[in-house]
Amino acid sequence: MRSGNPALSDKIFTEAIKATPVSAAQAGSMTISGTVNKTALALLLCIAAASWTWNLIFSSPSPQAATGLMIFGLFGGFIVAMVTIFKMSWAPITTPIYALLEGLFLGGISGIFEKQYPGIVIQAISLTFGTLAALLLAYQSRLIKVTDNFRLGIVAATGGICLVYVIDIILGFFNIRIPMIHQGGWLGIGFSLFVVVIASLNLVLDFDFIERGAEAGAPKFMEWYGAFGLMVTLVWLYLEILRLLSKLNRK
Repeated sequence: MRSGNPALSDKIFTEAIKATPVSAAQAGSMTISGTVNKTALALLLCIAAASWTWNLIFSSPSPQAATGLMIFGLFGGFIVAMVTIFKMSWAPITTPIYALLEGLFLGGISGIFEKQYPGIVIQAISLTFGTLAALLLAYQSRLIKVTDNFRLGIVAATGGICLVYVIDIILGFFNIRIPMIHQGGWLGIGFSLFVVVIASLNLVLDFDFIERGAEAGAPKFMEWYGAFGLMVTLVWLYLEILRLLSKLNRK
């Protein structure tokens, strides 16, 4: 079982089963419906937190009003994500915290984009959840089959994108930016479109991973971990769609 999502890496469910205490094992096994319910709850928490920083952006004459919360949400979310990845059994606690922290960041960044390009946020949200629904339907109907080669290709592409972003962050300390990431034009639009496609296909790997985890009888707390993994991908997908739409507006 392999996913391009670092939160849902290969063999994670097997390791979770081996490391599960007897008391946790007695709580039951992971189910797909349970994971769906917990993902929905995490999304609601994310939206609630996002509404706070969103309102700050629009109720204040300066976008800087929400900057502190956005930074706290961004870095706090990253730290909580790392903790969750290395301490899977903490997922019932850390996943809701991660959703709230990411919401603080997403609400602020969405408000900033909305002020620059009115209507862009509702488009990005619609495309994100539309993509989620379409790929889930395609996966359930087996129009998309998750083969080993499919997994390998998506994992490799995801790793390549991460490498490009890391290089861009490092170069940023020297005031150097990779044009295709930050600028418009056909090259920038093409790059963003490619990233959106790869982020979308990671959802398919996540669906497959969660389904296999349920079949393997992973411990109950892994429902929260599965919800966390889907949140990571959805946040990434939304941000990339937002970036793509902003480039199209500039074009």
